[in-house]
Amino acid sequence: MRSSSDPCSRQRETDSPQNQKGKCNPCCGKKKGRLFVIGTGPGSLDYISKRAIDLLKISDSVAGYTTYIDLIKEIIEDKKIISTGMMKEVDRVESAIDEALNGNVCSLVSGGDAGIYAMAGLVFELCEKRGVNLVRHSSASAAIKDKIPAAIIDKVPAPIIDTVEPVANLNSDSESVNNADFEGGETPLQKGDHLADSIEIEVVPGIPALAAGASLIGAPLTHDFAVISLSDLLTPWEKIEKRIESAAASDFVIAIYNPRSKKRDWQLAKARELILKHRAPETPVGIVTSAMRENQKVIITTLKEMDCTEVGMQTILLVGNDSSVQFLDFIYTPRGYSKKYNL
Repeated sequence: MRSSSDPCSRQRETDSPQNQKGKCNPCCGKKKGRLFVIGTGPGSLDYISKRAIDLLKISDSVAGYTTYIDLIKEIIEDKKIISTGMMKEVDRVESAIDEALNGNVCSLVSGGDAGIYAMAGLVFELCEKRGVNLVRHSSASAAIKDKIPAAIIDKVPAPIIDTVEPVANLNSDSESVNNADFEGGETPLQKGDHLADSIEIEVVPGIPALAAGASLIGAPLTHDFAVISLSDLLTPWEKIEKRIESAAASDFVIAIYNPRSKKRDWQLAKARELILKHRAPETPVGIVTSAMRENQKVIITTLKEMDCTEVGMQTILLVGNDSSVQFLDFIYTPRGYSKKYNL
């Protein structure tokens, strides 16, 4: 006898008489895989979230860049590891998606936050191109429901709140999808399209490099700021230049990712040149390398005195705005309280 937790059993109990011919919902009978896209934070396990650790523990496999895998190896020793080097982002994301499509629980890890210059965007992009049907991880969906009053849930369309039955979400007339008698035919998810592939997904936030770096510098991001990557591997340098110019001219504090590598050794000097058109040479700059790791290094300097050779791929730069202040060995950007409250 099937237990009451069997999804196929529940489906038969709720089907209309017209569909009670021993047929099950086309999504049943196949174990639905899960994909957790996890930001592991700056590196030290002290700064990884409990949610991330809990999901890593229940995963069958873990995929990620070799460096980030090594940083969490003590909590994933019993997992299947899918590890790739630099420039292999598509390969490891494809592998993680395939793991989930095969019914496994896979965690795809990124340093910092998975949605900031990391793998979360590529996951959604590839799933869209492959026609993979994504639904929110059921426990995450349940947590959302617990926080929303029933009166509001009743007014929200099912595709936004209810992620348990992806079939219904693919057709505005959900009853016709679930209960129609497909005698001798195919359900909408069996017509050769890839939407028959369905996985649950959850993106788990992590402490991003800009937040980790800012905490070591002081409080440079207390006011408006812009975040720019200097890597031109995926973005034309002309577009990056425009963004730097715009951010500098608008008096944003600027957080700079991917400032310099062995092959990209000139962009940072050019970025400084562009920023100096709009900022004083004495503008404070914080340089943080390997935040919250054993080889952590923090430098407080100015735009004029900044040494580009002190910067690498593990470095985050934070360039102050016109109001930013160097105080002792820290940088902070006033929010405006002094003007409002006469401090």
